[in-house]
Amino acid sequence: MRRFRFGFQVRAGSAVELVAQAQAAEAAGFDVVHTFDHVGDHWTPLLPLLAMAQATTTLRVCPLVLNNDFHHPVHLAAEISSLDHLTGGRVEVGIGAGHSFTEYAAIGQRFDPPAVRKARMAEAVEIIRQLLDGAEVTHRSEHYQLTGARVMQSHQQRVPIMVGVNGKAALAHAAVHADCIGLTMLGRTLADGQRHEVRWQAARLDDTIACIADHAAKRSTPLELNALVQVVEITDDRQDVATRLVGELGGLSVEDVLATPFVAIGTHDEIAEHLLRCRERWGISYFSVRSNTEFAPVIARLRAADASLS
Repeated sequence: MRRFRFGFQVRAGSAVELVAQAQAAEAAGFDVVHTFDHVGDHWTPLLPLLAMAQATTTLRVCPLVLNNDFHHPVHLAAEISSLDHLTGGRVEVGIGAGHSFTEYAAIGQRFDPPAVRKARMAEAVEIIRQLLDGAEVTHRSEHYQLTGARVMQSHQQRVPIMVGVNGKAALAHAAVHADCIGLTMLGRTLADGQRHEVRWQAARLDDTIACIADHAAKRSTPLELNALVQVVEITDDRQDVATRLVGELGGLSVEDVLATPFVAIGTHDEIAEHLLRCRERWGISYFSVRSNTEFAPVIARLRAADASLS
């Protein structure tokens, strides 16, 4: 059983806040700090990672997640490798196929169907892996044409790549080629281009995990599973909060909300127990959140639970 890891996704206005949030995350016991990749008046996904790594000592840095369509794999691998050297080997990569059609429209980029975007991302993941490992890459496909492309080899022997994706074909590829799968269980992108339909039913996640396990069976290294927790709320009444969330999210039962790894509600003890159940049932050991002070006591409890396994 994998030990827990925890990521914190920053939401900072100023450079001072960015650094302060990273330092607070490290002090709280988080393992990784995340940025995000969207078109808008906020931080870009890669440069802030360097600033946050330089302001901390052990915190790893990972964009959660890069939109593959916004980054050519050769240029991205070169940036990631440079970042890995500058941080002393503390970089991880999160990459997804893109979903926000409003952002594509804003920059005048074609928004291809999901199957096309996912296939392009799958190719990019393989290219990035080879480049970061120091290989010279020649590649001919519908999406990328490379001839003898190289970048500086990463500082780490292997930069971990997380793939955030849905769908059987994409999950099957990620189960073989990724180091970590970022589970989302999200459906159609809604009209605002950001929010999604949620598909957080426990039985649906059971099927997804079974699909991943089937394709990962021949891996030589274990696959890590991540969940970005969308709601963290400290409360003495889990049932009441779950009932409210059913109305806000739609399509879920109270039982779904209480079981899903994408929602963490209750006392700190209850949330810790909930995440232990999620790890036991689904093998999810890496949880990312957007709240520090509310979640930090949960980290302490789960570190203690891991220590008892030794």
